Amino acid sequence: MKIKNIFRSLAAVIPFASIAVIAVIYGTIATWWNWFPAPQIGLAHSTMMDIANNWKNDIGLEPTRHLVKPIERSSDPDRGFSGELTGSAAEGYILVAGLSETQEESFHTVRLYDPEGKEVHRWPVHYDLLDTEREPQNVMLHGMEVFEDGSLALTFDGGQAITRIDACGQPLWTHNDRFHHSINRDGEGRLVTLMDDDIYRLDEETGETLDSVSIRKEMLEGDNEDQMAMLKIRTRTPENADEKVTYLGDPFHPNDAEPLRADMADAFPMFEAGDVLLSMRELNMITVVDPKTGRMKWWHYGPWFKQHDPDFQPDGTITVFDNATGSDASRIMSIRPGEDKVETLFTGSDELPFYTWRRGKHQILPDGNILLTEAEGGRIMEVSPAGDLLWERQFPWDDEQNVIITEARYIPEDFFDDGVPQCATLAQN
Repeated sequence: MKIKNIFRSLAAVIPFASIAVIAVIYGTIATWWNWFPAPQIGLAHSTMMDIANNWKNDIGLEPTRHLVKPIERSSDPDRGFSGELTGSAAEGYILVAGLSETQEESFHTVRLYDPEGKEVHRWPVHYDLLDTEREPQNVMLHGMEVFEDGSLALTFDGGQAITRIDACGQPLWTHNDRFHHSINRDGEGRLVTLMDDDIYRLDEETGETLDSVSIRKEMLEGDNEDQMAMLKIRTRTPENADEKVTYLGDPFHPNDAEPLRADMADAFPMFEAGDVLLSMRELNMITVVDPKTGRMKWWHYGPWFKQHDPDFQPDGTITVFDNATGSDASRIMSIRPGEDKVETLFTGSDELPFYTWRRGKHQILPDGNILLTEAEGGRIMEVSPAGDLLWERQFPWDDEQNVIITEARYIPEDFFDDGVPQCATLAQN
């Protein structure tokens, strides 16, 4: 009788146990192969974590989406500028984009530091004047270009506006669309930027779209088979003959588009003035593209990983900000198009930590030093060709956190037509 009861109990339990086993097996396979509901569960989990970590930001209490721990975890409340300005930095200005510490004035700001390292001007950036749909705390000021008249062209992460503002922060023009964080002047009156997976060229005086080229259309559907094969790397293999090949999420993630200016074109005989140096983060690839046809004239894959900010240099090389995500040490690398040799110009180390797992900018200065933007550490710094730290500036928010800095830029002392930009409204405040 007891045995029969045991069998009856087992009979009642077995179906549920079988379902549990099948669920575990399916869950494991679904995770491996990204089947339903793994993507949905992953998205729900990441969304909940994001809300939990940033609810104060999203209701306007504290800008948590814009704050980071200093890379050295310094708790010194007086951290800020240290070192000694030398060379180019001591003969020009440093322009810095980020969050304003005086939120009553504006949420975002761009600061200008003189050759002595003192702030001499700031541009308040009022995102609420540019976009009525997104709150300023939910977008990040990222790309910037400066003009001789003291105006700035700006782009934003998570926003839907590109704009040019005057020295007082008032919009001269605004173009609302899905533009993101790359913006560069081409020296011919155009701004080169990115929208989704497209390279756009705008009139810098009006913001009017002049032309565009698409990675998914012109670049991918051209007649260059090698180019097509390279761009199709981030696709998902079908599970059966009835399914189509599809792209993985955000397959290219273009994060910089820099035009080759006419005054530098002679150093790059493979290219022509106006060609665009494009960074595609998810392919770990940089390429030079004809912006009229989408033809890739040259490309190189790695050894950089999740890179940003490739730049043409006057000596005919291209330098790259290698985030080296996951390594704890970002690098600045150099390559000459047509050659395979890649040189490391600077790398973070135990002696001089330098790491930003995303974002980041660099600029090779006229004297050969390198200006670095460590975005996720809230720090800018200048190093010599030998890798020595010359100076650094951290941007504290409180005792334990820094403000994310998306870009620092050196500009010559004689750059502005009328000297340091002035704004009567700001002076009165």
